[in-house]
Amino acid sequence: MAREEVRDFQARTASRAPRLDVPKGTRRSLLPRRSFDPEAVGRSSERIARFLGTGTFLVVMTVVIVAWFLWNTLGPKGTRWDDYPFIFLTLILSLQASYSAPLILLAANRQEARDRVNLEQDREANARAHADMEFLAREMAALRMAIGEVATRDYVRTELRSLLTELEERARSDESEPRAGDDSSGAPRPRT
Repeated sequence: MAREEVRDFQARTASRAPRLDVPKGTRRSLLPRRSFDPEAVGRSSERIARFLGTGTFLVVMTVVIVAWFLWNTLGPKGTRWDDYPFIFLTLILSLQASYSAPLILLAANRQEARDRVNLEQDREANARAHADMEFLAREMAALRMAIGEVATRDYVRTELRSLLTELEERARSDESEPRAGDDSSGAPRPRT
């Protein structure tokens, strides 16, 4: 009976003790967690930086500044919100510059990272192409060496011609030499 009690106690304590091989359960917080995409800021900064570098932005900014000047210098006295030193306009332009500079730098850094990846891929492709060219050059050299040992059509023709002339010379020399048993007088030999 004691053994069964010990087993029951071990089973109860084992179920309560935290296990190291099991991840902890998630805790609930009062505020919901928002998932944040780190690339979202980069993508939006690239869009803003692209827009800041367009002619459209320059035209819109020029129109806004000219309208600001005209309204605050020529408009009715009670409706002007930024008189001559245009301090509010200066503040707005300073804010725009202080935000656009980091956004442009962030977009440039992202572009640099993309360029670095593209450069690395280009290097790898060039290395593979170089290795392929070296392999093909070695294969071409081996083929040239193998072809150098093969008889060409011209070589075979010259060899056949030399053999033909040699055979013709032998044939001529055989005709000019008397055969064994032939009379050197040239008279026909009697038959027996």
